[in-house]
Amino acid sequence: MSRIEYIDLEPQQASLPDDLRDRAIDGLEGGKILFLPRYRFVVTDEESTIFSPTIIGNAKNVSYDPRTGVLRGTAASGPETGLLRKMIARFADFAQHLVLQLASPYESGLIRARTSFRPIEIAGRVTSWRKDDTRLHVDSFPSSPTRGKRILRVFTNVNPNSRSRVWRMGEPFEQMAARFLPSIRRPLPCSSGVLNLLRITKTRRTEYDYIMQRLHDRMKADDRYQKEVEQIEFEFPAGSTWLALTDQVSHAVMRGQYQLEQTFLVPVALLRHEPGSPLRVLERLAGRKLA
Repeated sequence: MSRIEYIDLEPQQASLPDDLRDRAIDGLEGGKILFLPRYRFVVTDEESTIFSPTIIGNAKNVSYDPRTGVLRGTAASGPETGLLRKMIARFADFAQHLVLQLASPYESGLIRARTSFRPIEIAGRVTSWRKDDTRLHVDSFPSSPTRGKRILRVFTNVNPNSRSRVWRMGEPFEQMAARFLPSIRRPLPCSSGVLNLLRITKTRRTEYDYIMQRLHDRMKADDRYQKEVEQIEFEFPAGSTWLALTDQVSHAVMRGQYQLEQTFLVPVALLRHEPGSPLRVLERLAGRKLA
């Protein structure tokens, strides 16, 4: 089965036919990446002047909180800060408009989380295996438990030198979970409360959050799995946009520079195909309620 669903859509297109929305939702919730080759986010000439890896501080990306307007992870100062904030804020709105076009049933509970700008070339970046995004993984937030909500991400390649962003995609979620879940022990009693009390997590994590983090780590730590699991490679050209439920899609980013990314959280109850969500799949495999 193809892991990529092509959506021929442009930002100025006012209305979408119902069959396209159905295909988009079915693709997303079925573990596919929606690829929009003509859905371009336009960077202004003024904004392009800040396109440099030196705009990053010690973090791997610039992070923007749409709720507060706060920027983190940047070394920019003065007018550069304003330009950077304006560009990322525009992208946050751009991404939300796209999601509501393609998946309008999510609107009532859609939560807009952080936006990021990633100007660093990922190939060759030195980091720990746990933080190495060139290794296949599913997304899980160690300090920000989702408590079963889906992680929906919108990506746009804004590389000014027309260079693609290259991903690998691995096996389906249930197949991966069945492989690693038997090796994951149940969390220690009261561990969720202790982590929250020590402010290691922002809220109490559920057993689902615990398992998802362990799956993320098991995948990344297993060198043999990384090399031998069935996988495909795909290039996202400059100017293209794509989105995926990245808690379900096994993915790795191999190379690329200059990307904008928006994260959303989607309540499981709003899904069209709830039994296929990671929460329900893991509950079925574990034989118990996890959140």
